[in-house]
Amino acid sequence: MLKSAYICPHPPLLIPSIGKNYFSQVKSTARAMNELGNEIREKEISTIVIISPHGPVQMDAMFINGSEYMQGDFSEFGGDTSMKVENNIDLAGNIKKTAEAKEIPTEIMGENIPLDHGVMVPLFFLKKHNPKIKIVSISFSYLDREKHFEFGEAIYEAIQSTEENIALVASGDLSHRLTIGAPSGYSPKGKEFDELLMELLEKNEVGEIINLNSSLVEEAGECGLRSIIILLGALSTSKYKFEKLSYEGPFGVGYLVGKFAIM
Repeated sequence: MLKSAYICPHPPLLIPSIGKNYFSQVKSTARAMNELGNEIREKEISTIVIISPHGPVQMDAMFINGSEYMQGDFSEFGGDTSMKVENNIDLAGNIKKTAEAKEIPTEIMGENIPLDHGVMVPLFFLKKHNPKIKIVSISFSYLDREKHFEFGEAIYEAIQSTEENIALVASGDLSHRLTIGAPSGYSPKGKEFDELLMELLEKNEVGEIINLNSSLVEEAGECGLRSIIILLGALSTSKYKFEKLSYEGPFGVGYLVGKFAIM
């Protein structure tokens, strides 16, 4: 059963071996992520389904990592932290089967596809109290936003077919253009996008989120919108309340940590 759902950013600077002297500038984000890790423990979550923008993104199909065990490290970012985690193969296969029954193209592939930082950064915090926790690693596609919402509905249906306690995570940063010197350059639309998206989440305006102006989204330079839309699809038949735990953008990228209290 789906017991909890979260929005998590994925800056590698949150990993102590990488962040070092910069870690103090993301301490609000780290504190909120630790809060989610505590909740994962309290809810006795056995599997975390994580949707990442940085896996093998395909044009016309959703992607599920099919490796029995998945591993990765942060050497690309100068860190020495690594992790290995077991895949919940049964749930991964059921998600694919359920999605394809709804005519949502979905591929499950392995072996030896490494974990990306969009999975590993949230997982660093969420599994610290249960190193044996399983995951399902999913990447979104370039299909339209409505199809991503429908994919979320399929994920929920698959999750509800098991008696396990499951958490769903939308991994993604918001605008990458908040300040001068930001990774993708500066745009005033970056702040506009972040503020609007958070407002719509708090008001539960799902339709407005799905139909956000495409030029605004592109100008913001985000990487998390599709992950969030999939999550909202998974919550579409549930009553819930969104709570923003933290938001900051010290390096020109918007880091939002939020949770959905499912009633």
